Amino acid sequence: MSLDFLGEPVTKPEAVPYKAPAISPFDFINAIHHSKEKLIVDDWSEKQYNPYIINKGLSYGADTVIPANEMNSRPHLAKILQFDFLINIIRPRKRFNKWIKAEKVAELEVIKEYYGYSTEKAKQVLPLLTSSTIEEMKKRITKGGSNEY
Repeated sequence: MSLDFLGEPVTKPEAVPYKAPAISPFDFINAIHHSKEKLIVDDWSEKQYNPYIINKGLSYGADTVIPANEMNSRPHLAKILQFDFLINIIRPRKRFNKWIKAEKVAELEVIKEYYGYSTEKAKQVLPLLTSSTIEEMKKRITKGGSNEY
């Protein structure tokens, strides 16, 4: 036990355990596409690998869709085996593939708010409504301020 300059006991602060940052699916995709860095080195990093997201990201490239499909057809393989296959079969190159995102339809949002429907129900109702009916709904749900629709 050590004492400070006044003779009082000094307590050491408790050590805070280091928590490693999670590995993003985009880090895995970048390693497969370009850097060829071996990211799976232990059980923790293997748990960070999400085959569904990785294969979906690889499926947007013309030259990576076939290996991604091969791994989709073999979900029983260990994650490290899937990663090793992809990192070794795909040639290193910078790829800038756009991820497809669902489009937001303003009319669906109006129908959802006006009737309180879910997205699926609003998609079913949309063909039944005319544009003038939807415009009338927009006027009725306007709350003031800036309009989002």
